[in-house]
Amino acid sequence: MKLATDYLHQYYDLQTEPLGRSKRSWPDFASKVKEMQIFFGLNATGELDSETLEMMRSPRCGVPDLEDFSHLQGARWNKNVITYSVSKYTRDLPRSTVDALVESAFSAWARASGLTFVRLNSHNADIMVEFVKRDHGDFYPFDGPRGTLAHAFAPGLGVGGDTHFDDDERWTAGDTGFNLLMVAAHEFGHALGLKHSRNPESLMYPNYRPSRRGNLLSKEDVANVKALYSPVRGRPKFFSRYSWNSLSNPWLVAPLLPWLMEDRCSPDVTFDAVSTLGDSTFFFRDKYLWIKHNQQFDIKEGPISNFMPKIETGIDAAFWVPRRSTAYLIHESMFWTVKGSAIKGKPRALTHFGFPAWVQEVDAAVHIVKTGRTLFFMHDIYWSYNENRRVMDFGYPKYVTEDFPGINATINAAYYKDGFIFFFVGPQVYKYDHAQKQVAGVERANAWLGC
Repeated sequence: MKLATDYLHQYYDLQTEPLGRSKRSWPDFASKVKEMQIFFGLNATGELDSETLEMMRSPRCGVPDLEDFSHLQGARWNKNVITYSVSKYTRDLPRSTVDALVESAFSAWARASGLTFVRLNSHNADIMVEFVKRDHGDFYPFDGPRGTLAHAFAPGLGVGGDTHFDDDERWTAGDTGFNLLMVAAHEFGHALGLKHSRNPESLMYPNYRPSRRGNLLSKEDVANVKALYSPVRGRPKFFSRYSWNSLSNPWLVAPLLPWLMEDRCSPDVTFDAVSTLGDSTFFFRDKYLWIKHNQQFDIKEGPISNFMPKIETGIDAAFWVPRRSTAYLIHESMFWTVKGSAIKGKPRALTHFGFPAWVQEVDAAVHIVKTGRTLFFMHDIYWSYNENRRVMDFGYPKYVTEDFPGINATINAAYYKDGFIFFFVGPQVYKYDHAQKQVAGVERANAWLGC
């Protein structure tokens, strides 16, 4: 049951089980089993028979099968020269072999589509290729050996096109382990905008199949990529990274939304919320997000929904509780709980923290590790929440100026690091020494994004 539930949740959008109801009698569970059986051409009973479970145990691609069974997502690159780069390698194969296999996988799609793929030694390529393990900063963690082998984002800005391989697998150039050429060619199909195929002969079939004889792509694969990249009168062949204005959710098909690349180095840049999530720092503004990995220099960016498909709003405040490895993202009177790299359950009401009913929003929140308190700021007042007892401290709210002299404006975001609280106020950041109750320094907000 756990195998089936996890599988259907990841690949068929199975919703959280209602309380007090056994899984086998849960209507949505049976309908999702049937949906999966129909996709794979099995006997569609809605029951977990041995054939269905065997299919669920098969190593496969991490991109969901859900949506209609057409092959075209509609997301495509609006240019005919696409760049790629391998930024993290596996130790299973020599780097030169990985490079050659990746090049061969792109070449198969180039012959079919007329596209040109150019390799760069840069972190700014359209398609970034990485071998990573478990949680790796994109909210779709890998699961160790077998299971999910790899996944890729649909075309678009930021993470669009990026392709990740699970480095807990044994990658090979032959028939033992998992053949990198086969898996890479499949994932690059997603990076070009193709969806999964129900046809076992198609390269875009979701389950791993041993090396194909002859052509890597089936006639169906060739027809689909030709249809997606067929010349259309008036369609531009090239786009600037700063003018591409349509982006779909990665892996999950969604309506194309108008988005422009945000200028993170603008001197007027501000943030609505700043928080640690795992090994990264997240910067929210409106419905946009920058992710800065704490051990790396590259910054991923794009609409929030590109990284967290369940969230289609902006984030007003966010905070991280390290001992629980949990973040809380707040929008108006509701909040989401993020554990590890997954959003847990549905949004809950802000009153969960003990706020009075009249509090319908907060401007900023920050967890202070040393005291075990989370501070919530709203206009000129703030609350202190005891994370150990999970209750509001007595005597709050208090005025911000009473306990934080020198902070005289509405706080947009707050962040705790190395014993200091960093208050984001417009385009400025105040480094605040809580023990000394004084501002220890001031810097520009854009400096936090490497500007």
